[in-house]
Amino acid sequence: MADREAKSSYRRGVEDGLPFLLVIVPFALLFGVLATEAGLSVFEALSFSVVVIAGAAQFTALQLMQDQAPTLIVILSALAINLRMAMYSASITPYLGGLPLWKRALVAYFLVDQTYACSILEYELRPEQTRAQRFAYFMGVMTPICPFWYVATVAGALLGESISTGYGLDFALPIAFLAMIGPMLRTPAHMAAAFVAVVVSLLAAGLPYNLGLMVGGIAGMIAGAETERRLGLEPA
Repeated sequence: MADREAKSSYRRGVEDGLPFLLVIVPFALLFGVLATEAGLSVFEALSFSVVVIAGAAQFTALQLMQDQAPTLIVILSALAINLRMAMYSASITPYLGGLPLWKRALVAYFLVDQTYACSILEYELRPEQTRAQRFAYFMGVMTPICPFWYVATVAGALLGESISTGYGLDFALPIAFLAMIGPMLRTPAHMAAAFVAVVVSLLAAGLPYNLGLMVGGIAGMIAGAETERRLGLEPA
């Protein structure tokens, strides 16, 4: 019975993850193309995706490397962008924290924007699920997302200059984030954090090395926390 329920959760996760292929594939293709244009080999481009597995950080790091930014700035910028992963981890721990170490390691590695967004909504909608079901759902969402990220990266790197970056493949990033963030703006704190982060990022866009994004993210987190404090809300 338990195995059947876990398989059902896994299948539901796969179904929920499949639509993200519409943005994951072109986004990874674009990264592969830009990586080879920046001088990386196919193996280096794939290794970049496997090790980092975070599109926004990869694009930022690649751009800064092309701009000859100091290595420390490249690392700090990528880490700042990926700070949201720490928040994802803290948010999802109550649901998956009791899993065996090897399962937690898998979740930690595959905890990206899409797997988090789908999973946290699933867990909130179905609080009666067991940890085994939650883990199965998470891995189901991951199945059509992460492997295709690697495959499309290699395809983009192999095709290289035969894919013109003028096709506008970079539309995938903003669409992906809008699709994930929209349903999650459920409280005044969420909305305040998003609004402040956007406004501050735009105002600080002139800062060197994409530091405006870092400043905007920090401002958004402060705004969200302060809104929760003032309204006496528990984090959602």
